[in-house]
Amino acid sequence: MKTFAIAVILGLCGTEAARAADADFIRQDDAKPIAVDPQNWALQITPYLWASGLDGRLSPFRRAPTIHVEKSFSDVMEDLNFGGFVNVWGRYDRFVVSGDIMYVDTTGSHGAGPLPALQIPGLGVAIPPGASVDAKVDTKQFMATLQGGYRVIDTPQFTLDALAGARFWHISNDVTVTASHPAIGSRSASHGEDFGWVDPVIGARAFVSLTEKLSLQTQADIGGFGAGSKLTWSALATVNYTLTDHLSASGGYKVLSVDYDHGGHVYDTRLSGPVVGVTYRF
Repeated sequence: MKTFAIAVILGLCGTEAARAADADFIRQDDAKPIAVDPQNWALQITPYLWASGLDGRLSPFRRAPTIHVEKSFSDVMEDLNFGGFVNVWGRYDRFVVSGDIMYVDTTGSHGAGPLPALQIPGLGVAIPPGASVDAKVDTKQFMATLQGGYRVIDTPQFTLDALAGARFWHISNDVTVTASHPAIGSRSASHGEDFGWVDPVIGARAFVSLTEKLSLQTQADIGGFGAGSKLTWSALATVNYTLTDHLSASGGYKVLSVDYDHGGHVYDTRLSGPVVGVTYRF
C-alpha cells in the first residue's frame, strides 16, 4: 500500500502531472503586446518535475485496510519505476485550452499487523484477527486534466482566464499479499484491480508581466462535487523567466488534493511540493 501512495506521488514528481492537476507554467505570448503575434494564437508544451510529498489515506484494493501515509519526496523516489508529466497550453484570440497529463509506475511494499479480521481477494480464506500482512504493490497511475475557457481580461501586463473542464483518473494495482497467523499458517496470493473516475472542475488563471523577461502566474481549480470524488482542488503559483523567443523556464509550488471513497477504493490525499519546468513555445 505504501506503493499506492508512492505511485501517485511520484507520478507527480513527474519526470506530472497531479491535479493534475493542472499546471500552466509560462505564457510568453502574454508577456508581449498582442501586436507581436499577428495571428493572435499560441501553442506551448511544458515537461516538468514535481518534487511532491504525500499525505493522506489509501486503500489499493477492495476490502483492504485503509492506511494513513505520510511520505516525503525522497521517500517516494525509492519506489519509482517510471514517471512522466507534461502540460500543453494553447490560445486563439480570447479562447484558451489547457491539458495536463501524468503517468507514474511504482513498486513498493508494506507490512502491517496485527490487523482486524478481513478478507483479502485471492487468498481464499478470511484473515483472522491479529494476523500480520505483508504486501507488495505494483501501481500504475494515469491522470489527465483538460480545460477550456475564455479570457475575461486581456492586456499586455495582466490577463485573467475563466476555465472549466474535467480531471480523469485511472489507477491499476497488482498486489501480492502474504498473511501470517497461527490459525492459517502463511498464505500468499496475487490480485489485480483497477478503478477510475472523472471529476468536473472549474477554475481561473491569472498572469502578471513584471518585466520584459520576468512574470508571475497563478492557477487554481475546484471540483468533484460528488460526481466522481467528494472534492478535489488544486493550486499553482510560478515565477517565469524568458530565455529566448521560444524557450522559457519556471519554478514555483503546487498543491493537488482529492478525496475519493467509492466501492471499497479509497484515495484521499494531498500532494504538495515545488515544481520546475521548461516551456517550448511555437
